Amino acid sequence: MIDYTLAWLESAGIEEVFVFCCAHSTQIIDYLETSEWHTHPNLAVRTIESHKSISAGDALRYIYEQQTETSQIQGDFVLVSGDTVSNMPLADLIREHRERKKRDEKAIMTMVIKKSKPSLITHQSRLGTDQLFIAVDPLTKQLLHYEEDKIDHARGSVCLDKSLMERNPSVLLYNDMQDCNIDICSPEVLSLFEDNFDYQHLRRHFVKGVLVDDIMGYKIFTHEIGSGYAARVDNFRSYDTVSKDIIQRWTYPYVPDINFGGNRPLKLGRQGIYRACDAVLSRSADVGASTVVGSYIWNNVTVEDGCVIRNAIVCDGVVVGRGFVVPAYSKVSLLPQPMKEDSDEELEYAESGSGTADRLSGLSLETESKASELGPDGAGYIWEVCEGAHDEEWKHSVAPIPEDKLAEITQAMDDDDMEDESVVPTSGELKSDADSINTDVNDPGDDYGYFEKEVEGTFLRAVEEGIKVELGILEINSLRLSYNMESADCAGAIFYSMMKLAVDTPHSTASELFKTASSIITKWKGLLGFYVKQTDEQIEVIMKFEEMCQETAKELGPLFAQILHVLYDKDVVQEDAILRWAEEKAGADEADKVYLQQCETFIQWLKEASEEEDDDDEEDD
Repeated sequence: MIDYTLAWLESAGIEEVFVFCCAHSTQIIDYLETSEWHTHPNLAVRTIESHKSISAGDALRYIYEQQTETSQIQGDFVLVSGDTVSNMPLADLIREHRERKKRDEKAIMTMVIKKSKPSLITHQSRLGTDQLFIAVDPLTKQLLHYEEDKIDHARGSVCLDKSLMERNPSVLLYNDMQDCNIDICSPEVLSLFEDNFDYQHLRRHFVKGVLVDDIMGYKIFTHEIGSGYAARVDNFRSYDTVSKDIIQRWTYPYVPDINFGGNRPLKLGRQGIYRACDAVLSRSADVGASTVVGSYIWNNVTVEDGCVIRNAIVCDGVVVGRGFVVPAYSKVSLLPQPMKEDSDEELEYAESGSGTADRLSGLSLETESKASELGPDGAGYIWEVCEGAHDEEWKHSVAPIPEDKLAEITQAMDDDDMEDESVVPTSGELKSDADSINTDVNDPGDDYGYFEKEVEGTFLRAVEEGIKVELGILEINSLRLSYNMESADCAGAIFYSMMKLAVDTPHSTASELFKTASSIITKWKGLLGFYVKQTDEQIEVIMKFEEMCQETAKELGPLFAQILHVLYDKDVVQEDAILRWAEEKAGADEADKVYLQQCETFIQWLKEASEEEDDDDEEDD
């Protein structure tokens, strides 16, 4: 797991990382010292070990104490947990934080948030976390209120301090945001933990403490990410969800078929099936789409003949006996299940200075004698749902949300909709979550954004692996069916991917960029051409190019006419499509005719050529 975090930080330009180790410290340190991170040229990874720290607050206080002695951490820093999976860029976020700090010395933290992307009625439960409710200043993005799972569904309302509304003329309320647990912090954060020994939890104590402290006046700001991916894996449901996101390539380039952090890359086949290069499957094996294995099988697990394992987590060293059927959505471990819900064996083992691996080795023989739970010759325990924990257990399980809980959430949402008008005045600036769902979650543009990213990943993989055009068409057709897209959508997404690759390829002059773009078009015109057989589809490519030049790839702007000419020369777009685009643009505002004016000479040449062809036809008649 930590490889995903370190690979992302390294790619984002971070040069030094301190890994704070408590539970399993011996295993973590041994792994890092023998991994490629130990000798990585661009990233220095250092470990800090403390067996007495049992919370984030303890860890940050310990770091502060070490800091005063060694001055290892200087200036602003990125605070993340070692189970974070992300591909979001950090450079702009760090720059934004520092510029804000120059303007306001009280701005000590920038917190990353992201729109949740579950079904409309589950929000945070997609990752097994509590429902989050926050209030943000729409102009400054300052965090004004932070609350986890405190919404009163019975009353259809939330409780806010009246002074919050009095001090802020405009407030945006969200309960469809995901806390990514990625923070850009100033040094004052460490000193605040040192000054407040009751701060244990980063969110429940520190963040809420800063928000209510009027004396010091420190401020926390938010940064909402759009296209990037960020999530923390801190329970079994998030483990399951993020694993599936990785398989479906939302975390690109941190995906199973790309080598990073010393991992063993897999081969990606059609329908999103990953397989080890030396894996052997019988002809009768049936592997479903978007699959690694139907369950999570950890290291040194033995699965005997005739076993059935579906949607389960099988931990290190477990032996599943012959013919045994593991209950779906269960967890199987060599460790016996703790007797109490609030027991935390990891911390107990950490305090004794030994990792779980040592504990497992001592349990192996003992477990084998009690293996009836996992069939003949099996070794391990099936963990049951803790008694009395049913109300919260579903959030952290890999199993689907229980029907009764789903019905309860649905009913609460319906009640909220009925009460919206009485809770939120229609003339105010606050927007109900139901409105935000209708305008954001159901927005077809969201689906196209995901589709476009999938197409980009497919195209880049085709470039890197030299995949034939025919195979690329098969993969994109599969995505097209999955997302219910048209040929024009495919054409726009493919051309976007081609031009983005050109811009991302190192170049020092516009002529080099043009040469790269022309080369990509020439090589992959067969892929793009498959989806631009109609004039409307060709116009979509031109409009997508225009949009890129205006928004995401402004370097291409001065080359618009030249690249359009290349598309014409390579028979990707035809004369009719270009002239129709020009006619539609003729009535636009002057600001929207920048690229039309750039193409005037080319368009005039096309018109004259067309007129000459018409004259020739008349003479032939």
